Amino acid sequence: MVSNSSPSTSACWARNEVSRYNLYNLSFLCSYSGFMSDDLINFFEDQIELENKIVQSVSDALDSIDNLAVKTALRGISLDSSKHAEMYRSAIALLTSSSAALNEEQLDLQRKVVERHIEMEAAVIKQLEAKMPGVENEKLELLLQAILLDERRHHKLLKTLLEILVKGETVTEGDWWDAIWGDVPGLWT
Repeated sequence: MVSNSSPSTSACWARNEVSRYNLYNLSFLCSYSGFMSDDLINFFEDQIELENKIVQSVSDALDSIDNLAVKTALRGISLDSSKHAEMYRSAIALLTSSSAALNEEQLDLQRKVVERHIEMEAAVIKQLEAKMPGVENEKLELLLQAILLDERRHHKLLKTLLEILVKGETVTEGDWWDAIWGDVPGLWT
C-alpha cells in the first residue's frame, strides 16, 4: 500500500488495485476533464462549501416565508444541496481511500435492499402516473410532475446500482477456501 503520498498518487494506486480485482474503476476520476485528483479534491471541497451555503441560506429564510409552495420548493432545494455535498464528500473519499472488497453477505444484503426499493419506487411511479391525468389544478400538476421526475430518477439510479451489484465481483468465503486449500491433495476426497 502507498503511504504518505499525494491524494492523486493514492487515488491512482487505489484505482489500479481495485481494477485488478474488478471491484470498480476510478479512472474517470483521475482523468476527469484533464484534472488531476488534487484539483478535483479542491473543486469538490469548494462545491461542498457552496452547497452548505445554499442550505444555510434556505434555512435562514424559511421562517420568514409564509407561502407553503415556495417554502416547500426551497426546502427541497436545500435537501438536494445537502445530498450534493454528501456526494462530493463521497467523491473525495473515492479519490483518497480504497475500500475493502464486499463479502458475499454484504453484497447479498445490498442487492436485497436495492431490489426492494426498486419495487417501492415502481409502485409510487405507477400510482402517480394513474392519478395525474385527473388532476386539473395547474399548481398541483406541477408539484406532482416534480415528484414523478424525482421518483423516475430514483428508479433509474436504483436500477443502475443493482446492475453494478449484479455485475460486481465478490470474493466469497468459498472462494477463499478454494484459493487457499483447493489444491491440497486428498483434502476434498
